[in-house]
Amino acid sequence: MKELIDLRNVPVHIAVIMDGNGRWAKQQGIMDRVFGHRSALKAVRETIEGCGELGVQFLTLYAFSTENWNRPKAEVTALMTLLVSAIKDELPGMIQKDIRLKAIGDLSKLPASSRAELEKAMEKTANNKGLTLNLALSYSGKWDIVQATQQIAEKVKSGELNAASINADTINKYLSTAGMPDPDLMIRTGGDHRISNFMLWQLAYAELYIFEDLFWPDFRKEHLNEAIIDFQMRERRFGKISEQLN
Repeated sequence: MKELIDLRNVPVHIAVIMDGNGRWAKQQGIMDRVFGHRSALKAVRETIEGCGELGVQFLTLYAFSTENWNRPKAEVTALMTLLVSAIKDELPGMIQKDIRLKAIGDLSKLPASSRAELEKAMEKTANNKGLTLNLALSYSGKWDIVQATQQIAEKVKSGELNAASINADTINKYLSTAGMPDPDLMIRTGGDHRISNFMLWQLAYAELYIFEDLFWPDFRKEHLNEAIIDFQMRERRFGKISEQLN
């Protein structure tokens, strides 16, 4: 399917809700949800490689939500351990492929070892010029808007900002995604038709592509290509009518 993609119209920023790891594990007859999370690493690699090959500039993966802290402690601990090992394993490849690693979310909630490994990898890839891989960790869209609002309120309180001058650009400046374009395409596996508190502000005009019967561990480059081809067949009007675009 890759040959059907118009490389002049590839989404600049793709966001992904990687859903269905636990259900995939059950489908394999294994009740341990962590098995599904481990098996999902191949899907992550394929997605990163596929985006790099097509010239996508930003890829944001919803890796761990604020709400995920409410999961069983053993699963959370395993996920944090998996995060550390995955970053260690993938760092040489990211450096080789010129990938820049970034992260958004309330990173202060991460265990010290996970945060240290993440910060080290971000520092080592900070000057890379290829794909920006953005991990959403301990992240929620509501948290992002709240923390941006708090920063803006402090600026107004100190007199650095006039409340009457606050607009959408102001809010963009204080979101955790400041400096990144909003996603053009959001992909979700697992069949659920919701954005699950993910980038609530930034996804305002993103095109959504839902894989109904595909769980994240089975996601491959051909699925990424499928979503991008569908994206390229859509007319993005941003509130205008078709005639205005033409």
